[in-house]
Amino acid sequence: MRVPRLPRPRSLAGQLFAMQAVLIAVLVAGYALFSYASDRGQAQDAADRQVMAVARSVADAPSVRAAIRTLDPSRSLQPYATQVQRHTGVDFVTIMNPGGIRWTHPNPALIGERFLGNTARALKGESFTETYTGTLGPSVRAVTPIRDDGRIVGLVSAGIKVRTVSARLQQQVTTLVGVAGGALALGGVGTYVINARLRRHTHGMNATELSRMHDYHQAALHAVREGLLMLDGQFRVALINDGGRELLGVSGEVVGRSVAELGLPAPLTGALLSSGPRVDEVHLTAKRVLVVNTSPVSGGERRGTVVTLRDVTELQSLMGELNSERGFTQALRSQAHEAANRLHTVVSLIELGRAREAVDFATAELELAQALTDQVIAAVNEPVLAALLLGKAAQANERGVELVVSQDSRIDDGLLPPSLPARDLVTILGNLIDNAVDAAQGSMGARVTVTAYSRGAELILRVSDTGAGVDPAHAEAVFERGWSTKPASAPGGRGLGLALVRQTVRRHEGTLTVSEAAGGGAEFEARMPLPTVGAAAPAEPMSPGAGATLSGGDV
Repeated sequence: MRVPRLPRPRSLAGQLFAMQAVLIAVLVAGYALFSYASDRGQAQDAADRQVMAVARSVADAPSVRAAIRTLDPSRSLQPYATQVQRHTGVDFVTIMNPGGIRWTHPNPALIGERFLGNTARALKGESFTETYTGTLGPSVRAVTPIRDDGRIVGLVSAGIKVRTVSARLQQQVTTLVGVAGGALALGGVGTYVINARLRRHTHGMNATELSRMHDYHQAALHAVREGLLMLDGQFRVALINDGGRELLGVSGEVVGRSVAELGLPAPLTGALLSSGPRVDEVHLTAKRVLVVNTSPVSGGERRGTVVTLRDVTELQSLMGELNSERGFTQALRSQAHEAANRLHTVVSLIELGRAREAVDFATAELELAQALTDQVIAAVNEPVLAALLLGKAAQANERGVELVVSQDSRIDDGLLPPSLPARDLVTILGNLIDNAVDAAQGSMGARVTVTAYSRGAELILRVSDTGAGVDPAHAEAVFERGWSTKPASAPGGRGLGLALVRQTVRRHEGTLTVSEAAGGGAEFEARMPLPTVGAAAPAEPMSPGAGATLSGGDV
């Protein structure tokens, strides 16, 4: 059995249209009734004033008083009354003696008969109006006395038939109905146009569907862990979810504020203020690495921008660690190739009968490699950093740069607290070494010196090179994302390494500075607080050049 579908509720636009149409109809009908009642009263008042004015004018006419003094008043008064009636638009003008006997009438046959109506008040000298049914039917009439030397010598009655007043009112009502109909039609058309536009904007949904969509919208905003930011056409914050607040590090009421007022880093602010789309751009905040995507919202005109934010801080750290491991692997491949050459040398010496020389050659290489490895392990006993230094040494050797670990360096295994993971130290030290190798490469006596030790409750990492150094005017700019001396086509990106170092150092409430090295070049120093002190603080290094020298052939 097929269950019949319930009719879909009318859309919000349709409901508003019906409500507005009914409201306009009620208003127009009410106005029409009020106008009809008002016009009817005005028509009655106008008729009263008209007949009273005509009656008094006739009563005050000297010719009327003169005619009354004659033996046959009707002979002069009848033509006069007919003329007044024609010129003033009234239906009758009746002149009578004080006893109510007519001297004039629209129907001459009724002259000499008694007037049908009330005359008592007029005989007392009072003018009045009334509605009365006489020989011509119901009429609005006025009755006023005619005075001559203070005496009432006659009466005048002027009147308009009720049907004449009704005909006048009917004309006004017809005009009113036309105006009301036009107003109703105009209001209906305007309401339809407005609601048609509303229907387009609400996509034909009713109030329940819009309310449900709003609830889903709010739930989705709070459930999505990625940051979502919506900007209006003036780049003011129109909407931001919980993830966006957390990733951007903003608090308080930010809706309605301009992006430029949020205190974000300049490159990130520039990306958000850009009118064009941005796809997977990496930007740094004080503590996070964000991937930013922006998409303008347009519909004939700029309406705003939708911004999505993804936190890749952990991913960036893992990638840095992976790059270090990859570099170490490449170094091992280079060492394997070099070891093969040495093995061929040993085999050739044996084939030539020079066994003792072969043994001495192999033993010397092994002892040197083991001695240098032991020196690194003794200086940096933390396994991840030791592996990083060995791998970086091999990479530096391939590029013609000598990597030196200062003799005063010492980081024991277990020194680092859980709040300062080795992964972050790989990010800091690895990027500083890469930057120093880039700077030192090609210089005379190319060398990079690494010093790592703890003093008191502070961890100190120092990397110096023999490159061209850093202009003091650029001491702060070198840590900004995008600032680099590399060419734009250089592999590995531009201006991200030092920015990541500063971000990581700041995340651990440390400081990062750059200065001129003792032997020329640049010296970067990172200082980070340690919650616990794992060993006595060694003295400051005497000479950055003293220490274990690591080369590609020593690993």
